[in-house]
This record gives sequence, C-alpha cells and structure tokens, in this order.
Amino acid sequence: MEEKNCLLNTKERHDHRLKKNKQFTYIFRKGDRVHTKNFILFYVKSKYKHYKIGYSISKKEGKANKRNLLKRRLKEIVRLNLLPQDNYNYILQARFGACDLNFCDIRKQLVTLFEKVKDNEKKDKINIH
Repeated sequence: MEEKNCLLNTKERHDHRLKKNKQFTYIFRKGDRVHTKNFILFYVKSKYKHYKIGYSISKKEGKANKRNLLKRRLKEIVRLNLLPQDNYNYILQARFGACDLNFCDIRKQLVTLFEKVKDNEKKDKINIH
C-alpha cells in the first residue's frame, strides 16, 4: 500500500494540465514561442501561481500508440527535470519526426527549449528596466 501512495505522489499532478480548448487557443494566439528541430514551445505568463502545461501531437505523427508513447515520454521528462517555471502556461507541440526520437534526444531538446524561455525572460526584464 505504501508503494502505491509513493507512486501517486511522484506522478504529474492533474492541476498542471491544460484541458480546455479555450486555454490552448489563447496560448497559441497570445503566447511567445521558441523552437528546436522537433518541438515548438508556446508560453505565456499566467495569473496563477503554478504552471500549466499541455501537449499537442498531430495525427500525422503516427498511430495513437506512437503519439501516446511520445506524450508519456514528454510528461516524464518534464516531471523529472522540473523544467517549467511557475506563473507560466506552456504548450509543447511536436513537429513531424518527433516520434522517431529516443528518450535522450527528446530530453536534450526539451532542456534547450526551456533554457531559451529563461533566456528570453531575462532579456525582457533587462529591456523593461
């Protein structure tokens, strides 16, 4: 029983998910974006304390089992590396060919994406002051 509770505590919390289509369209329209070869990260400042993240993978990417595998890998990388900053909402969109990457390649690209977001925010703070 303790094992089960331990596993539940380590999983991504449900309140970190973007669920509504309205939320996705708002971030796609109003948000800034950074990209790597296989992923695009849309982000926008949020009025809430915790981050929210949504995943977008096109049906052109492959059958459902391939898309679900990629989505599980993305969620696990985000959870383990604690990449997102609080006070932001994110959408991680996979480009064509992302399903063919292995776990390490996906991790490298995601770390690069979130570092770009941090760099952009530092530049914005410097420009404001």
